[in-house]
Amino acid sequence: MNKRFIAVLLILLGVALAYVDFVHLVKPEWVLGQINYRLGLDLQGGTHLVYVADVSGIPAGEAEEAVAGLRDVIERRVNFFGVAEPVVQVERSGDELRLIVELAGVFDVNEAIQYIGETPYLEFRTERPEEEINEILEAQKNGERMFDDPYYAETKLTGRYLKNSSVSFDNVTGSPLVLLSFNDEGSEIFASLTRDYIDKRIAIYLDGSPISQPVVQNEITGGQAQISGDFSVQEAKELVRNLNSGALPVPISIISQQSIGPTLGARAFEKGIMASIYSILAVSLFLILWYRLPGVVGVLALTFYILFVLSIFKIFGLTLTAAGIAGFILSIGMAVDANILIFERIKEEITRGQSIDNALKDGFWRAWPSIRDANISTIITSAILFWFGTSMVKGFALTLGIGVISSLLSAFIITRTFIMAIGLRRVNIRGFLYGSGFSHLKLGELGQDKI
Repeated sequence: MNKRFIAVLLILLGVALAYVDFVHLVKPEWVLGQINYRLGLDLQGGTHLVYVADVSGIPAGEAEEAVAGLRDVIERRVNFFGVAEPVVQVERSGDELRLIVELAGVFDVNEAIQYIGETPYLEFRTERPEEEINEILEAQKNGERMFDDPYYAETKLTGRYLKNSSVSFDNVTGSPLVLLSFNDEGSEIFASLTRDYIDKRIAIYLDGSPISQPVVQNEITGGQAQISGDFSVQEAKELVRNLNSGALPVPISIISQQSIGPTLGARAFEKGIMASIYSILAVSLFLILWYRLPGVVGVLALTFYILFVLSIFKIFGLTLTAAGIAGFILSIGMAVDANILIFERIKEEITRGQSIDNALKDGFWRAWPSIRDANISTIITSAILFWFGTSMVKGFALTLGIGVISSLLSAFIITRTFIMAIGLRRVNIRGFLYGSGFSHLKLGELGQDKI
């Protein structure tokens, strides 16, 4: 296909990408205009919370699964309260499993903690034998086993097995009840408990406090239980809402809290944008002054590259953070480096006496191994950082990785297409337009070459 026709198509594609990137500034009422860039907590402002999960009561092999369930519960919880685009992640720090919660747009730390803390921790405990009760009470008199419940022992049945809950009413008294329904695994555990503790009490705890201690009359195999207590209809409905939005599979405690104001976030965003603009202008100026016409082609490819990366972030809803902007700026450098390698290889081919046509073709393919190796090593590094890094490092790694992959496409599709379409030898002007290193060309001798 004719290179110039492809170049025209690429220009039209670039215009379309620019429309996607910036239509929200011109026509916010349009469908695409309603899709805006997703800014991270450091740019938009909000609340950053760090919780540590208490997995001491969970078997070692099930701890990470329980915390993964905890993450899902917290996500449902904050989504239920309408928090826009929350970030909930699990990280391991030494022997601790931590839950990182970022709530963009929530600037009241106490409100943010309330979003998380109101989620109840549901558990079932079984009545201890009398001798064990006396043993624990005696130990507590001596300052031992102070955190043990002397009357009820913990079991495996917790909120992690809860399927759903609903409000009902006692047929005799008319008082509100909360009906619980367990999943298949929870139903088996509940049936086993009720079978082993007939004529004994099984206590239902919420957030460490007992709210009901019913006596088991017989084995219950249907996976259904009920909570009866001294609460109103409104309290029962609120409890059901909280349980359905997520009963925590493991208890959590907050160890760090941080609030980032909207002004600070806006200032960081503004500085990041200005840094990006200055870096792009500086690089573009260098390319044009040093390489002249090829430099203009490089700037055109760089513009296309920037529009393409921004479109990826906007369309796929990827979060843009301050660290991500840094990764984006670094990826711009990688994109420019690829173009410089190509231009230098073309110079070398021309210096060796190649025709313009062959110099362009061979220059691109001679530059490919260096560009490939440099970019693949950067992609591997980005993948490692993304896999093992914290949320901030992941933002940097993701942006850098996307940028580097896009720069490969930019160099070998955009730059190559436009240079071949323009055709350096077709510019019937002295060597000035060929930039540093091209000025030695004898255009008259190369006048017979065609592209």
